[in-house]
Amino acid sequence: MDFALKTALSLDLPARLDPGVERGLASRFGHCLAGIDEAGRGPWAGPVACAAVILDYDDLPQGLGDSKTLSAATRERLYEEILGRAHVGVAFAAPATIDRLNIRAATLAAMSKAAAALDMAPAACLIDGRDVPPGLPCPGQSAIKGDGRLLCIAAASIVAKVTRDRLMARMGRVWPAYGFAGHKGYGTAAHATGLSEYGPCPLHRRSFRPVAAVSKRDGSR
Repeated sequence: MDFALKTALSLDLPARLDPGVERGLASRFGHCLAGIDEAGRGPWAGPVACAAVILDYDDLPQGLGDSKTLSAATRERLYEEILGRAHVGVAFAAPATIDRLNIRAATLAAMSKAAAALDMAPAACLIDGRDVPPGLPCPGQSAIKGDGRLLCIAAASIVAKVTRDRLMARMGRVWPAYGFAGHKGYGTAAHATGLSEYGPCPLHRRSFRPVAAVSKRDGSR
């Protein structure tokens, strides 16, 4: 039997962010409840970043929410507060790993690595999406749209997003022709223009159709 199936949880999770309800959930696991989320499954280039966060419900950053609904400035502020107040683990799925495994498998593997990277062993994990990653160090449960329902997942979404955005900005200085600092590897018109003109760089996911098409056209340069 798959490890994820053997360690599946069956918790009654809240439909919206509720610190009181979540504090009660965390208390059932000795306050070692980790939220896990990712950023960057869709881009043509760059890694997927995954984060695991164990919050202190007596010292929550104000304004936690789904990273997609927050301004960049708010995400940056919350990122620093989360790192200062919570236990955080981060892991990446590199483009080569994504190409070798596929995006789903590579993301799930990185989620498990993020949980293992925590400096406090989690007793349970709540994971954004439909899947419980195999290889978690503890029981887990998936939560569809979990970043809008659970503070620990919302915190993980912020850490993953800011971590990846900062990395892609640095990569933009390494490969300036593609404009990574602006679009973070997503499929924008500017990215398509750079990809068409210069072909893929080592940061591109060659298994993704737009990149594969250019590679085929140019003889896999």
